[in-house]
This record gives sequence, structure tokens and C-alpha cells, in this order.
Amino acid sequence: MASKHHLVAGGAGFIGVNLCRALLARGDRVSVIDNLSRGREDWLQDISTDIGFLKADLAYETAAKSAFDAVAGEQAIDEVWHLCANSDIAAGVADPKIDLRDTFLTTFHILQNVRTQGISRLHFASTSAVYGESADAKPFSETDQTLPISNYGAMKLASEAQIRAAVESGLQRANVFRFPNVIGPPATHGVIFDFLHKLASTPDRLDVLGNGTQQKPYLHVDELVEAMLFIADESNARYGLYNIGPRDQGVSVREIAEIVRNHAAPKAAIVYGLEDRGWVGDVPRFYYSTSKLADLGWRPRLSSAEAVARAVPMIAAGLKA
Repeated sequence: MASKHHLVAGGAGFIGVNLCRALLARGDRVSVIDNLSRGREDWLQDISTDIGFLKADLAYETAAKSAFDAVAGEQAIDEVWHLCANSDIAAGVADPKIDLRDTFLTTFHILQNVRTQGISRLHFASTSAVYGESADAKPFSETDQTLPISNYGAMKLASEAQIRAAVESGLQRANVFRFPNVIGPPATHGVIFDFLHKLASTPDRLDVLGNGTQQKPYLHVDELVEAMLFIADESNARYGLYNIGPRDQGVSVREIAEIVRNHAAPKAAIVYGLEDRGWVGDVPRFYYSTSKLADLGWRPRLSSAEAVARAVPMIAAGLKA
């Protein structure tokens, strides 16, 4: 099979660097565009000096065009992996322009340039947050109604709609991946990252946002990347929409707090809040069906709790490095 040229937009971030490593392992060429708001160029250089890197903000039309032209000028782009987004949900609630800019407009400008460059395939990192909050015990499936409760989820859903329309107007293939909570190194945010930082500052006390009953599915980044590549290889749909996640109903914040505390500061007291969620826009509990992906042929090996247990020492080691 001939090697491909992949452009990973947002590729210097947590998930992006893991995806770049996997693409390089296949013998393909990888280029990255990132504004470095959360990502780090040295993470890419630690993987390989063969990764082409360009710092640019794809939320802006002129910058996006210049960046795509520069990458395509080296070698035609075969596939785009779109991982750009605001990952701070609370910040997007406080200022909706953040999600408009970093999540929606990046998608708009990427699609403009995919069309101009004649790129045939796009893969988009969406989120389970498009579903909103579970009202009953029924898991969400890809055909269920979407009722996001955060600007982050709303702009991801709007991006999905843009991509679906692009498939009708010329884009040959698109895959949309709805992620669960993804954990592992090199973490830049998330509950494990936050708990470890708190314990580094106050080793005798871990303050938790919410009452600890929040429960969500968690997937290790290694398995997430494996699933994304599997879908890219195996799905024949022009517009492939897939939930990616574990096969269980998730793990509670209380359980995560205890795993982190036991690893980093065993004598610390855990102090919980009173609310059933951490902040406005936080989905306190949900789980979704991954049967569509299982029918395609991929299943995770780790449960949510096992993924957390594996990720905690890896993230802790990264924070100390």
C-alpha cells in the first residue's frame, strides 16, 4: 500500500501526538498545524523529527488558507484529521465566543480548504457531549436525539452538521468520532490531571467539584487512536458516525478521586462539594452504546476503571518530568 500524507489539525495536543505516532508507525507522512494553545511542539519532536509542523490558528480564514497551502505545497494532502477545539468546557460557558472560534470556525475553515485542495477524506473528533444528559438508563446511540447542554457540545454538533453537508456537496468521505472522556499521557487537562495538580499543592486534601456521583465512560488514549484508525480503514460509509468508548456504564468521580489519592497522596482527605455536577454545562452522567463500532469489528480491552488505573501513574510521571 502506498504511503499517505496526513494533515493532523490540532496535532500537537494530547490526542494529536498519540495519533501522529500511530500514523508514522504505519510508514505514512504526517504534517501538523496547531496554534499551540494547549499543545506543544516538543511533544511532536520527541516522537520524530520527520513530522512537519506549522504554527497557525485555523479559526481565521487567511491563516487557515496560508497554512493549508504551505502543507499541500510540500506534498498533496490525502487525509485530514480535525482535532482542533476548545477543550475547556467551563470557559466556553463563561464566554461562548471561545467555542464559536476554536471549535466551529476551525471546522468551517478546514472544510473550505479541504474543498479548495481537493482532499478526499476528513476525520473529525466530535464528542459524547452532543447528546446532553442521560434522562434514563437507556444508552445513547448514534441515531438518538442530540440535546447538548454546553456551548462545547453545541459547536461540536454544529461542526458535525457542516461536515455532513460537505459530503453532499463534494467531500468524498468523512468519519465523525464521538469521543467519551479520553485519558492518558501527555495530559493537558481533565479530571486526573486536575486531581494530581491539586494534590501537588495540598497533599493533605483533595477538593472535588461536585458530590462525586458524576459517572461517565473513560477510554485510554491508546485505545481511542486504535479505534479511530480502525474506522478509517474499515468503514465504507461516505459519512461514518461512530460512538467510541468502553463497553461499560463508566466510573464515578468518587472512584477516580480515590484511585488518584491512593497513588499520589494516600493520607489525603477527599472533600466533596454539594452539587451533582462540577460546573454549568458539565454532564453529570451518561453512557452510550458502542454496538455500531463493535459490529464493524472493534472492541476495547479496558473497562473505564481499568483505563483510569492505567492512566493515573502515566499522567503522574509526565507531570514530574
